[in-house]
Amino acid sequence: MDEIRSAGRKLWRGLGVSLAFALVGSGLWWWQERDYQQFYTWQGVPEARQLDWKTFVRALRSDAYLVGWSDLRANPLWVTWRLDHADTSRQGKRPESFERDWRSLWPVSPDSYRGSGYDRGHLAPNYAIGKIYGLKAQEQTFRMTNISPQTPALNRKLWQRLEAAVMDNILPRKGALWITAGPVFTGSTERLSSLIEIPDAFYKIIVAPGDAQHPPRALAFLFPQQVRGDEPLDRFLVSIDRVEALTGLNFFHDLPDTVEQRLESQVRREGWKVESFNRTPSRY
Repeated sequence: MDEIRSAGRKLWRGLGVSLAFALVGSGLWWWQERDYQQFYTWQGVPEARQLDWKTFVRALRSDAYLVGWSDLRANPLWVTWRLDHADTSRQGKRPESFERDWRSLWPVSPDSYRGSGYDRGHLAPNYAIGKIYGLKAQEQTFRMTNISPQTPALNRKLWQRLEAAVMDNILPRKGALWITAGPVFTGSTERLSSLIEIPDAFYKIIVAPGDAQHPPRALAFLFPQQVRGDEPLDRFLVSIDRVEALTGLNFFHDLPDTVEQRLESQVRREGWKVESFNRTPSRY
């Protein structure tokens, strides 16, 4: 009987802690959405077209990026950040370990991926963030709320190749970029043993915001999990409308309708010099 009472007390304490985290998390979501979105997003925080458990997120802020975190999927549904080529001289040594983010209600730890066959895939990239924002911001990209399960061929090859192309080829020519990335869930629900949901694919949207003389331009990529890794990057170009249809999210909704329609409805390669990085090999 004493053991039962003890177990009951532990359960209620656990529920109390979860409730406290939920209340704090809700406050963080409201506060960060209201006061910080202009610094971390371009033309509006991504919104769910239809709010339900599949698309509900809390916005979690780090020094250099904003995460739309799904506690029910135990994944970020979107991560957005800005890169500026004004200063790329910073960056320390790559951190050696990942860390749990106390703001996530589900206990996602670095060991949650152990033995799964999936890599801990960064959405906001540690190298680019470190170069632009410095060591502290780089370390924060190793929070588990910035991580999603990726196959090794995707994470270490195609995903890495596009990350490198952004820094080595695109950013030096464009001067500033806004990037949004996240997972795509389209099939039956599969989870790791730690209950982290496994995405079917990943998207990355790269925006050159333009100016008064030049309209914004965008490139969107959609990578399935099952890839070799040496495919040409342009094989995976899609429209932003396609990404929105698959994710149930609405990107850049603060744009005027005519500008948004032009930006999102088609794949437009002009001005990006895709051929300069299309077949660049991975480092791995």
